[in-house]
Amino acid sequence: MIGRYLIVLLLLMNFPTNGQEIQLLTVKDFDLVGPVKSCLVITDYGRELFEFDKQGYLIKTVTQYNETDQDITYFKYENDHLVEKRMESYKDNMLDASTSMVNFYARDSLQPQKLYEKIVSYDKEFLEQQEYEFDEENRLVKITTSNAEGVDESTVQYEPYKNELTTSYLHNGILEKSIRTSEKKTVQGYLKIELTKDFIDGEPNKACEKTVHDDGRLASEEYFAYNVSEKEFQSERKLIYEYDAEGILEKVTTKTANAVAVKEFIFQFDSNPEKNWIKKIVTPDNTYSTRRIAYYKPEEIEESQEPN
Repeated sequence: MIGRYLIVLLLLMNFPTNGQEIQLLTVKDFDLVGPVKSCLVITDYGRELFEFDKQGYLIKTVTQYNETDQDITYFKYENDHLVEKRMESYKDNMLDASTSMVNFYARDSLQPQKLYEKIVSYDKEFLEQQEYEFDEENRLVKITTSNAEGVDESTVQYEPYKNELTTSYLHNGILEKSIRTSEKKTVQGYLKIELTKDFIDGEPNKACEKTVHDDGRLASEEYFAYNVSEKEFQSERKLIYEYDAEGILEKVTTKTANAVAVKEFIFQFDSNPEKNWIKKIVTPDNTYSTRRIAYYKPEEIEESQEPN
C-alpha cells in the first residue's frame, strides 16, 4: 500500500491533458499549505518523504519500504518547466540500475506544439520515447510512443455538448477511456461533475462519477460495474463526504445495495500560521497517519525572490 498515492501522481505527470506542459506537482497536491520545505508521512504500514523547493514545486520523494529497500525520485526544473525526472530503486541498500531510470523532457522551439519525453535506464538502456502533440487550443491530441516493441499511437478527442465536455482517449484507434465533465448549480455554489468510463478492447468495463465543490473539496464518488447482460452500468458503492464549518473532512459514508458504513476523521493541526494537519485518526478502524512538516523561514523565501 505504501507509495500507491505517489505512484498515481507520478503517472499523471507523464500524461499531460491540458497545455504544453507536464503536470507539475506542488504542495497543494499533497494537501499542504504554506511554505513547506518537507513532509514526512508516517503510517502503520510505512513512510514517505516529500521535499519541495521555495516556489512550492516537488523536488524529491523517498518511499521507504523497509530498512534496506527504498525508491527515491528527483525532479529538476528550468524556467518553471520540468526537464528531468530520476527514479532510483534501492534493494539491500544497493542501487538497482536495471529498474532505475531517468526521464528527459525537451521542447522544440521550431515546433512549439510538440513535447518530447525520453526514458533511459541507469544501465544506459533506451526504454521508450514519447512525443506529445497539441492542437491550436493548447490541448493534448496525440501521443506517439516508440520502444523495442514498435510504435503505438494514442489520440485524444474533445466533444462539447451544451454545458458538457466529453474527452475520449483512444489507443491505436480503440477507445480506452472517456471523461465527461459538467457543472451543476446548487444552493451552496457550483458542483463539478466528472464521469469517467473505462473500456477494455473498446467494450465498457467500469465507471466512476465524482462530484467536487467549487473550492476543490470532494463531495461524492460513485463506482459502477458494467452489466453485460443488461447492457448498462450498475452502481456498486457510493461515498459521501461531509465537512465541518471550516472545510475539514469529518465523515465519509459508504453506501452499497446491502449496507452502510461510516468512517469518521479526527485531525490534529500544527501551529503554523497556515495550518496543516500533523495527525489523522480514522475510526472505527483506528488507523492513523502522522506528518512531520518543516517550513522555509521567511528570510529564505525573501532571498529566493530577490532579483539577480
